[in-house]
Amino acid sequence: MFRTLAIAAATATLAAPVFADGHASGDAAEGEKAFRQCISCHVVQNEAGDTLAGRNAKTGPNLYGIVGGQFGMVEDFRYSDINQLAASMEGLEITEEVFVAYVQDPTAYLREVTGDKGRSKMTYKVRKEEDAVNIYAYLASLQPADEGS
Repeated sequence: MFRTLAIAAATATLAAPVFADGHASGDAAEGEKAFRQCISCHVVQNEAGDTLAGRNAKTGPNLYGIVGGQFGMVEDFRYSDINQLAASMEGLEITEEVFVAYVQDPTAYLREVTGDKGRSKMTYKVRKEEDAVNIYAYLASLQPADEGS
């Protein structure tokens, strides 16, 4: 079974477009619509304090700059232990592939990459992969101006 999963993961990685400069393969306009499922917990608020998306939710961390960022990057947010473990892993950048896998099952993703048995504080799961890809594209469109240039 492990071999089958490894082959499937390798095939998916080869089939997915690679955007080293922070671009996304999804539809940002559709992602804006799909992001509505995230606003009860998350906000996208820039350094100036302008709310770009969502409401002033504080259950989850601010998602501004998440594209190309790292796990656990929002100061003063209390992450779960397993998320902190992921944050300490060198080179674990939040790419489209990582984002999509994470939001579809946060705890399972973190357990897989860390080998730990902890739980993510994020219990919500984005059901459709297409929505997850589009949300990533939407968040990429809200990136700081100096990101990805």
